[in-house]
Amino acid sequence: QVQFVESGGDLVQPGGSLRLSCVVSGSIFRLYMVAVAWYRQAPGKQRELVATIPGYRNTPNYADSVKGRFTISRDESKNTIYLQMNSLKSEDTAVYFCNLDPPGLAWGQGTRVTVSS
Repeated sequence: QVQFVESGGDLVQPGGSLRLSCVVSGSIFRLYMVAVAWYRQAPGKQRELVATIPGYRNTPNYADSVKGRFTISRDESKNTIYLQMNSLKSEDTAVYFCNLDPPGLAWGQGTRVTVSS
């Protein structure tokens, strides 16, 4: 059974940075072969796609709201997906999740990011 375990969330001031990690365990696929993504769900809102990295080293894609500030990457040797978040804004406050793109597997617990002064 594939599991996503997200970590790295924290309370950070506006303009700060965080790096989120997502370890994929029990996978039956090689990470570089599939499209994986980060999603987020802010309080009272639906979950939204933040960034996706296609399979086979294709170019990542980002939501307009995070373009130029967030970077998605993956480490095949560690079965881990990362989200580097810079220049954080209050509107980035949310619980962040990783999954396939489109999300076809069970969601993990997510990791909470709070951007506030």
